[in-house]
Amino acid sequence: MTFNTPILAPSLLAADFTKLGSEISACVDSGIQWLHCDIMDGHFVPNISYGPFIVDAVRDAAPDAFLDVHLMIEDPDTYIESFANAGANLISVHQETCPHLHRTIQHIRDLDCMTGVVVNPATSVDLLYPILPDVDLVLVMSVNPGFGGQSFIKSTLQKIYKLNAIREQMNLTYLIEVDGGVNEENSTTLVQKGADVLVAGSSIFKKSSIPSAIQNLTARMNAGRSDLV
Repeated sequence: MTFNTPILAPSLLAADFTKLGSEISACVDSGIQWLHCDIMDGHFVPNISYGPFIVDAVRDAAPDAFLDVHLMIEDPDTYIESFANAGANLISVHQETCPHLHRTIQHIRDLDCMTGVVVNPATSVDLLYPILPDVDLVLVMSVNPGFGGQSFIKSTLQKIYKLNAIREQMNLTYLIEVDGGVNEENSTTLVQKGADVLVAGSSIFKKSSIPSAIQNLTARMNAGRSDLV
């Protein structure tokens, strides 16, 4: 599966859950194709978000959207099938939680989902070399996972640059995704460094107008991509 990049993926964790359906519609009507679902278990990260039931509801609300499901949970292998059945198109798991990462990635692929691996801010991307040929996406956390609205960790830029260089050197095709503190001020730079997918929560759902926020972010991202041409 190929995508036109850069891609903006609104994080539903930041949405108003009392009007989740209308906020999803506002995203889709504004041209959004990817929706990002943050799954937290209160163990691996200090917060609890939602489970497969909500992902299934998101699928019903946006049947044509690409659902990007990020498992910030201690035992992802136990729940991967439930999220695949709920409608996930891509499932990402943390390098830090998977002692048998190749097996976990293969399990995701066997369920006809695209595969992703995630690294926390303090985890080196060097640890990902063995798995990179087997994944469709690498998600770089630019905040410590668990809560929305955190400030971007600037050292993430070097990680993105390195992953982009590795991708070119190894002739691989994985997408590079960034999650945490993404906003209008840094989105152009993130794309310039090599990011393909930007996850944005507060900078979309906490603004007065979701469509305007999406339009502004998309324009900044496209500016970064045009600088590379």
